[in-house]
Amino acid sequence: MPQHPSTAQVAAPLPDARTAPREFLQALFDTAVRSAQPLHGMRQWLPSPPAGRTLVLGAGKAGGAMAQALEALWPADAPLSGLVVTRYGHVPPRPAGLPQRIEVVEAAHPVPDAAGLAAAQRILDLAQGLTPDDLVLCLISGGGSSLLTLPGEGLTLEDKQQINRALLESGAHIGEMNCVRKHLSRIKGGRLAAACAPARVVTLTISDVPGDDPSVIASGPTVPDATTCADALAILDRYGIAVPDAVRAALAAGTPETPKPGDARFAGHAVHLIATPWQALQAAADAARSAGLAVHVLSDEIEGESREVGKVHAALARAVARRGEPFARPCMVLSGGETTVTVRPRAPGAARGRGGRAGEFCLGLAQALQGQAQVWALAADTDGIDGVEDNAGAFVTPDTLARAAVAGLRIDDHLTRNDAWGYFAGLGDLLVTGPTHTNVNDFRALLIL
Repeated sequence: MPQHPSTAQVAAPLPDARTAPREFLQALFDTAVRSAQPLHGMRQWLPSPPAGRTLVLGAGKAGGAMAQALEALWPADAPLSGLVVTRYGHVPPRPAGLPQRIEVVEAAHPVPDAAGLAAAQRILDLAQGLTPDDLVLCLISGGGSSLLTLPGEGLTLEDKQQINRALLESGAHIGEMNCVRKHLSRIKGGRLAAACAPARVVTLTISDVPGDDPSVIASGPTVPDATTCADALAILDRYGIAVPDAVRAALAAGTPETPKPGDARFAGHAVHLIATPWQALQAAADAARSAGLAVHVLSDEIEGESREVGKVHAALARAVARRGEPFARPCMVLSGGETTVTVRPRAPGAARGRGGRAGEFCLGLAQALQGQAQVWALAADTDGIDGVEDNAGAFVTPDTLARAAVAGLRIDDHLTRNDAWGYFAGLGDLLVTGPTHTNVNDFRALLIL
């Protein structure tokens, strides 16, 4: 079998946590990402080739790597074809000797574009005319909500872009955002799988959401949806997000309702999680324990405002560092989930801030740590991109605030402008990895010595 990128990576020995804490933290992040590569978890869930066609459809930031993993694992003499859409720049290099059988195209994330619209229409078209003898393998990962864009009745691409931006800046959590997206789409919320009937659909998914609910991952294009039009309308009202009057009226009438649990079109379908946030955190925890550290995994489902979650983590770290409670030093504290950033209004003339939720977590953490000795931290997005910037996340060190003062960087100002990227770039503390070709959401690690 041709060598796949994820199998070619060999874990290097961990740096010493006491003498190289930043390098140690990055090695734990690398370990978590490596454990979530598609090839590691896909093989056990693949069905046998069917009597008819095998069609591959998919969307997400891990889509390119998932397609390559499937091409490597699927029998060479069994037909395989299809289309997957991923984010620009997120297709991994093709392993030598691995023939391409699945077309992979690129589109925009987190705000959709015309390329994503075209890909979604092609994917829905490919789902037409299937038979009971056919098999559809759906490769779904985080980011698919934006990449698989097919506006519902009365909506344009420009409408979807505007609504998506408003959702991203509102502070709504991922379940709320995706509830709205499902009800404003012709392909999400189970509609793709319904279009594949009467073929069997097997969904292989990488989770990037708290709780690993397949109906939330990428807005659940292949699974039934328990949320309603009324839920979507309530979320839009809660966050003050405008939609065209005709769309609001349709939601109020329940017209664009999604397929529900129990729908006969989903009979015989299967959904398998091939990588999850919890598995990635456990891989990092095992690596840290092998280095002789006690490890405490708080949760893989932490949500909330990023800066506030950072402050809570800081309070825990300070208690451990100063009193040895509730955990004894030295130790590692790990957590995951998906926090949110509410973008603050800018003062007149103020520069627009840059950054994502990992960086904003680090701002809140650094501010609340108050320069606490013996605490180092890393927060990063496991897809390698924090928001829309070029970094995965950032480091916080005991001298972060002191170095920032020397550099003329005021943390309050950067928090006000949601400018985590500017703050940590000015300190040389950004973590830049490039796309990782997987996505199991937030990774946060605190090292307390």
